[in-house]
Amino acid sequence: RFGKSYTANMLAAYYSKGCDSEKMFDGLTIGKSSDFKKHLNKYDVIHIDVQWFLSSCADIKSIISYITQSVFEELKEYYPEVLPNEVLTLADALSRIRNSTGQKFIVIIDEWDILIRDEATNKAVQEEYIYFLRGLFKGTEPTKYIQLAYLTGILPIKKEKTQSALNNFDEFTMVSAGTLAPFIGFTEEEVKNLCEEYHKDFDKVKKWYDGYLLRDYQVYNPRAVVSVMLKGEFKSYWSETASYEAIVPLINMNYDGLKTAIIEMLSGGEVKVNTATFKNDTVNIQSKDDVLTYMIHLGYLGYDQNRKTAFVPNEEIRQELTLAVESKHWNEMLLFQQESEKLLDATLDMDGDAVATQVEKIHDDYVSAIQYNNENSLSSVLAIAYLSAM
Repeated sequence: RFGKSYTANMLAAYYSKGCDSEKMFDGLTIGKSSDFKKHLNKYDVIHIDVQWFLSSCADIKSIISYITQSVFEELKEYYPEVLPNEVLTLADALSRIRNSTGQKFIVIIDEWDILIRDEATNKAVQEEYIYFLRGLFKGTEPTKYIQLAYLTGILPIKKEKTQSALNNFDEFTMVSAGTLAPFIGFTEEEVKNLCEEYHKDFDKVKKWYDGYLLRDYQVYNPRAVVSVMLKGEFKSYWSETASYEAIVPLINMNYDGLKTAIIEMLSGGEVKVNTATFKNDTVNIQSKDDVLTYMIHLGYLGYDQNRKTAFVPNEEIRQELTLAVESKHWNEMLLFQQESEKLLDATLDMDGDAVATQVEKIHDDYVSAIQYNNENSLSSVLAIAYLSAM
């Protein structure tokens, strides 16, 4: 949804000797760089889409050997005189080619973390995959045959075993995007230009698809923006690439304050999140903060790095989260909606006493989620209380 695979394909097009892509990049910012042509179409690119291999592999136990053998076969086509049949590892093959020809490689792995996520309880596959990554990227030898390695995924590097395999990588995440912030998704200026070109209401596009805050940049979901430009229909395009059912087990975990936090964010509020406790996997989720941090990485929540708060970024995501909550028939949500409707009715009837009673009740019920006497307390309560008006 945020163009991870597009970015991987773009890098392959720029670096690969198999492409003639000068015209593609010539009019862009990189085309103005003094060393634009230094690396343009100069390398063999190994581009591994782990999702594709996973869907094509009949037996998950053989996924690593399947990936390795597939890359071997291509390398042998180009370097038959260098690679004998007894080469055992991909790292060994790349090292031999580098020593024989001087050729260095660009290695791109798309969806690198899918085995960490989807096979989280498969210890054998996890350990073999970690061994594969460590052999490919760790130590002095890989620096001789790898010019650049680029990995895309949803999860950051796991804070345990995979960290030792990948701790020489720079990380850019939804929690800490660093210098890549303006290049993840569409920036506000880019969306304004698209709205002018396609004659779309910018304010409406902003309401539906804005809200992701990466450093100082307002970032939009590019897939949704492109879809609404081409189709002209304002709706959730999220379900075309992901099902809300994926987060249902997360939001139904029985952690103190989790459901309250979800309701508060659906109402337009923000909640404090400690992202440091998340182990970057789906097995060791142990708290409300872990759940919310994972949802940030999935794109279901926005994150303010300065305030350390999570929030529902836009109308598209609010609808997806509401569907997820309603699918499980939360008693908390049903009761809350009833109280919210009473407050809305009392407000429309200009019944001051009833409004005061309902606001006080909701304030008391949600005191565990917000600081009761904090200066922002009342505004948070009102945002929650008027959910039915949204």
